[in-house]
Amino acid sequence: MANSNTKAQRRVLLLCGDYVEDYEAMVPFQALLAFGVSVDAVCPGKKSGDICRTAIHQASAHQTYSESRGHNFTLNATFDEIEFTKYDGLVISGGRAPEYLAMNSAVLDLVGNFSNSGKPIASICHGQLILAAAGSVKGRKCTAYPTVGPVLVAAGAHWVEPETMSACVVDGNVITAATYEGHPKFIQHFVKALGGTITGSDKRILFLCGDYMEDYEVTVPFQSLQALGCHVDAVCPKKKAGDACPTAVHDFEGDQTYSEKPGHNFTITASFEGLNTSSYDGLVIPGGRAPEYLALNESVIALVKEFMEIKKPVASICHGQQILSAANVLKGRKCTAYPAVKLNVVLSGATWLEPDPIDRCFTDGNLVTGAAWPGHPEFISQFMALLGVQVSF
Repeated sequence: MANSNTKAQRRVLLLCGDYVEDYEAMVPFQALLAFGVSVDAVCPGKKSGDICRTAIHQASAHQTYSESRGHNFTLNATFDEIEFTKYDGLVISGGRAPEYLAMNSAVLDLVGNFSNSGKPIASICHGQLILAAAGSVKGRKCTAYPTVGPVLVAAGAHWVEPETMSACVVDGNVITAATYEGHPKFIQHFVKALGGTITGSDKRILFLCGDYMEDYEVTVPFQSLQALGCHVDAVCPKKKAGDACPTAVHDFEGDQTYSEKPGHNFTITASFEGLNTSSYDGLVIPGGRAPEYLALNESVIALVKEFMEIKKPVASICHGQQILSAANVLKGRKCTAYPAVKLNVVLSGATWLEPDPIDRCFTDGNLVTGAAWPGHPEFISQFMALLGVQVSF
């Protein structure tokens, strides 16, 4: 398990709203769950089981960022039933939601309670609009998405200009970040503020990427492992460090199969050609549509075989198991995947494990397999166990 001391498990609140930034809700939500923290996601006017529509914000060639539709984010708690005293910390996501949440008196009272109590507050991007409206930034060093700067200055904050969009600032119990690019430090600081200690993080992890991999299935584990202090590289055949892979948003919206929308662009951090795989301690294979064609690449197959043959930890999710099947490394293994990949798994000689519910994940030896992105907390936690990385409170 990610957290060996269940008696000391922390409980935090995640404040959401319609058109919250997609990454800025899901990445901290699933990362903290993977680390053994209980997370309640709430939205004013909504109850547990309702959804918030999310927005994908990213830099563009225009004068401001672009916006497109993201995943639907499912709330797991009811705002009107919140008891502030039961929580150890608060996370405020960015996007467009804070623009109107900052005018909600119940939200401001809640944030004020956290601020006055000295409990950790982590706010990102446009989330700092809510901190400003609640009077929680006066005299504090703060950063945010640059356009939020004038509001923070007017609210009495000591504005810290973000030199990059990964900037993160800590002042007492308040942690602020400019954008989701800063998630690794943002989440790491929040875990520390909650009293968490990370051990075994001197690991090097490789991600096997491709165009139209699933958006969450690359970024959530990628940034979660970075937040733990691991060195994480992402490679893609025929691409080099600094190139981008477009991603796909796969969601469950009541149709007979998942829907697909354009996701964020994901930046590759290392070149595939000349890669020294022996320098890495583990491999992650995201799902989406990329595995369909990556499974035809001889260099990809050789890379996967190398990790499996020497029994280094490998974690593969959703359609990623198409690559494992093509590499002929599943024979005699117990394995799950997205249900549509069952044929690949069974024909490769593996024992199929039914993903019911869809967030089921399983470990067999050095291999972790998951069915889809709702299972990220278990997927990441089980991979951490193989790596020997632990978060304790």
